[in-house]
Amino acid sequence: MISIIVPVYNEQDNIAPLYAKLRPVLANFPEKSEIIFINDGSSDGTESALARVCELDTTVKVINFRRNHGQTAALVAGFDHAAGDIIIPIDGDLQNDPEDIPRLISKVEEGFSVVSGWRKDRKDSPVRILPSKLANWIISHTFDVHLHDYGCTLKAYRKEAIQDIKLYGEMHRFIPIYASWHGAKVTEIPVNHFPRTRGASKYGLTRAIKVLLDLIVVKFLEDYNTKPIYVFGISAIFLFAISLLSGSLAIYLRLFEGISFISTPLPLLVVMTFTIGILLILMGLIAELIIRVYYEGQSKPIYFIRSTINLSK
Repeated sequence: MISIIVPVYNEQDNIAPLYAKLRPVLANFPEKSEIIFINDGSSDGTESALARVCELDTTVKVINFRRNHGQTAALVAGFDHAAGDIIIPIDGDLQNDPEDIPRLISKVEEGFSVVSGWRKDRKDSPVRILPSKLANWIISHTFDVHLHDYGCTLKAYRKEAIQDIKLYGEMHRFIPIYASWHGAKVTEIPVNHFPRTRGASKYGLTRAIKVLLDLIVVKFLEDYNTKPIYVFGISAIFLFAISLLSGSLAIYLRLFEGISFISTPLPLLVVMTFTIGILLILMGLIAELIIRVYYEGQSKPIYFIRSTINLSK
């Protein structure tokens, strides 16, 4: 079964045209299919437009949020309620092309778990394209999952590749990375992209800043998810070294140069770096306790099994 996930926010004029493009594409598949619209707390007529589509086609599903939660929450709601073996999110602004869906599915059937769309000929302003290219380059080289377009919503996922991924905040763009951590095979194909003709874009330059901040979080989770004391401890050791060097320099200046401690900032630097180092060590220990509670208190797994042989439990 194929599930199409469509997060929408204030897209009242795009609902009917998008449905009209999706339905004939899905009709060509022998597999069963479903379309799930997630209305992310729209303040225009999006909810009414979705209701009209449901009157025409009772197989269309709609989830209306009470308020705007963001694209990540909308996608998670779609994933949670999708019945398909292959799940395909697509933007609701008509900039993605439903005609690319069969090509994504064909690539999944070649053995890939995640197939990402690449808006190779992107129809957006340079103000949006340039920061996006920079962010994509940084993400690809940081995590060694090389994709040209992490921000493209149009992707295809095998359900088992994402069912154990927990998303929050605005982490949806990092799904291919999370999936690769769980052993998924990730690839990409070029897809069509159209200029927006109706409605207004929901993204600005601040999105690039958010991506970079999220990147730091994901990198931290990749390297120190189970041992946060390492990142805090290494930072503390660095500060202790500065404290030791500053103290040694202060003593040297006093004994051999006749310069008083009070006339230099070195004593203050010694106290500050040593104190911050102690605080970092304590923060690392607290983080270790939190990790222990996370895994032991909630019985969270620390590994994911693909398959077993002759193992009953």
